[in-house]
Amino acid sequence: MKLKMNILHAVVFALALLSCSNDDDKAAAPYEQYGSTFTAMPKAEDAIIYQVNIRAFSQEGTLNGVRAKLDDIKALGANVVYLMPIYPVGQLNSAGGQGSPYAVKDYKAVNPDFGSLEDLRTLVNEAHSKNMAVILDWVANHTAWDNAWITDHPDWYQKDEEGNIIIPPGTNYNDVAQLDFDNKEMRAAMIDAMQYWVYTANIDGFRCDYADFVGQGFWTEAIAKVRSVKSQELLMLAEGTRVNHFQAGFNFTFGFNFFSALEQVFNGSKPATYLQDSNATEYANNYTESQRVVRYTTNHDVNLSDGTPYELFNGRDGSLAAFVVAAYMKSVPMIYNGQEIGYNQRIDYFNQTPIDWNTADAGVLAEYKKIIAFRSTSNAIKSGSYTGYSSNAVSVFTMKKDSETVLVLSNLTNVPVSYIVPTALGATSWKDAFSNAPFTIGTQVTLQAHQYLVLKN
Repeated sequence: MKLKMNILHAVVFALALLSCSNDDDKAAAPYEQYGSTFTAMPKAEDAIIYQVNIRAFSQEGTLNGVRAKLDDIKALGANVVYLMPIYPVGQLNSAGGQGSPYAVKDYKAVNPDFGSLEDLRTLVNEAHSKNMAVILDWVANHTAWDNAWITDHPDWYQKDEEGNIIIPPGTNYNDVAQLDFDNKEMRAAMIDAMQYWVYTANIDGFRCDYADFVGQGFWTEAIAKVRSVKSQELLMLAEGTRVNHFQAGFNFTFGFNFFSALEQVFNGSKPATYLQDSNATEYANNYTESQRVVRYTTNHDVNLSDGTPYELFNGRDGSLAAFVVAAYMKSVPMIYNGQEIGYNQRIDYFNQTPIDWNTADAGVLAEYKKIIAFRSTSNAIKSGSYTGYSSNAVSVFTMKKDSETVLVLSNLTNVPVSYIVPTALGATSWKDAFSNAPFTIGTQVTLQAHQYLVLKN
């Protein structure tokens, strides 16, 4: 009887502990979870990322304007909608116009110019209903000068010898103030703000701005705590190049080097083989086979500073020849709003400069859809191993996984060229990846200016 009573007491005590633990877990959750689990979350290797500049995406420049075109983003083949910063923009020391969206005035609010929290929730809900994830741009390194943290917690910022808060070192970013990541209270507040959006808007991850300039320790802590909010996987994109971003928990790094290499190939200062060198550079330092760099032919920064894809890559056909390489060469592709319709205007993201969707080039859009659709069906492209065979004029490579091999040939010049095919590739039976028709390449293949071929075995 005594043994039975002891067992009973032990069971009651264990249940009491479990109950306390559950209560503690609930108490530890700082916000109520809005929405339901997104069950169609894409795996990292399956991601097709679509970057949305909210100010430019619609005439009204709002979250509802984005929501209205979700079907178009879906039809393109994208499954991750990446929203540029949604937060109120600082006006003190503004960079001009409506101010940089990367000068964050309040980490836990929606810019009223864009709409409300309810508008964001509705956008996320509808994206989820169409099997698309939504990630937010996160600006960790610095805040606007009129962010309340400046007055409430000046010790959260880096200062010069005179005790003045500084701008990010080595930059001319005069509209933002540099945070001090040695300050534990600031780090906790930053992580709390990131968690806030996962809880209150049910978002699916973050693209983290200026990630190389924030220490690995912070990212490791932040990503672990953000991922603890929901049972689903979250996608984390570092706008940075450090390999230790993967160790911190990021899914992707950023292809700065590859974009620069593309520019140099197209301006004639480097041969097409230089892209192979860039690929090797970006995947140096112990990347695993499953880890991927996000690559692009435009984004909000380079579109404004360097030029549109048409400007940089010799027009319509060159921009497509560049994109197929960026999308397929051991990468996860990112598309910036408007490029898929051949929009050839630089977009000033400091102001509201709406894209004219009525100028869409239907042929360009069809090519983007075709390139993306094949990638979505090809395990070799998504997660296979890469081998380069380029010449000075033609970017040539295979992606291989299990029994599937994909061969990509893209003429990156504006004149016809003949490519001498390596024996192993010429002896393989190929099909056109887009039409499934048999294709024989023999000992050499002639490609017209900016023509590309995608073949599969």
